[in-house]
Amino acid sequence: MRVFCFGFGFSASALARSLRAEGHAVAGTRRGPHAEKEGIVLHAFATGQPLADPALALAGTTHLVLSIPPGHDGDPVLIHHADAIRRIPTLEWIGYLSTTGVYGDTGGTVVDETAPTRPTSARSQFRVDAEKAWLDLGSKTSLATQVFRLAGIYGPGRSVFDQIRSGTARRVVRPGHKFSRIHVDDIAGVVRAAMAKPRAGAIYNVGDDEPTQAAEVVAYACRLLGREPPPLDDFDVAAKQMSPMALSFWRDNRRVANGLIKSALGVRLRYPTYREGLAAILAAGG
Repeated sequence: MRVFCFGFGFSASALARSLRAEGHAVAGTRRGPHAEKEGIVLHAFATGQPLADPALALAGTTHLVLSIPPGHDGDPVLIHHADAIRRIPTLEWIGYLSTTGVYGDTGGTVVDETAPTRPTSARSQFRVDAEKAWLDLGSKTSLATQVFRLAGIYGPGRSVFDQIRSGTARRVVRPGHKFSRIHVDDIAGVVRAAMAKPRAGAIYNVGDDEPTQAAEVVAYACRLLGREPPPLDDFDVAAKQMSPMALSFWRDNRRVANGLIKSALGVRLRYPTYREGLAAILAAGG
């Protein structure tokens, strides 16, 4: 198996580590010049900067993973390289990493993969459009194309511990508001399971078993660190100091059902709640 990752950020890097540990070949893209990272060739790619030689870069690819956010003009990979992707003779599978933000605000009710997409921001609408575009490409090419709607991602180097240590953590309280989360290693596990069980047009929610209020997670992390938690902040007061990006995550309130990754893919989450995930990060020195 040769996997090519358009976008080599937090999630794709975790997936690459998992794949390489099993002996699979991995390549990908990065913003900036061509480089090599931990033995992985990363080709220069960005919106407005297509691959210098797409046929060469993509040669032999069997599995394609997309994790670059779309913009106003659409998905940058499709804009620049849709034709090149269609011409890869070895390609078997495409996975698009999306977001649970496509569901919008459900008032806190649970959503599964059958729920309608009702994005409340332009950023999430771009994701909806990109999902449809990739699924359409898959159906027209008979490639097993799947969408992964990721909840809030955390892991080593990107967790509430970093906020606590930097003094920026806050315990914002908004009654009834819960966030779904997923450890980055569990994202890799779900994607690997889907590669092993390709199902054309499949959409999977990727979140843990326990959507939780943000303030509870901060308090738990503080206990693990042996620190006093920050004081509780009322959301209406805290919102006045939030950036537009931060505020957008609080605008929607939904709980994400994850049953399909278990029933269809046989996934058993390594970190079923934030408690196991944070404990593992701390034990590893994170």
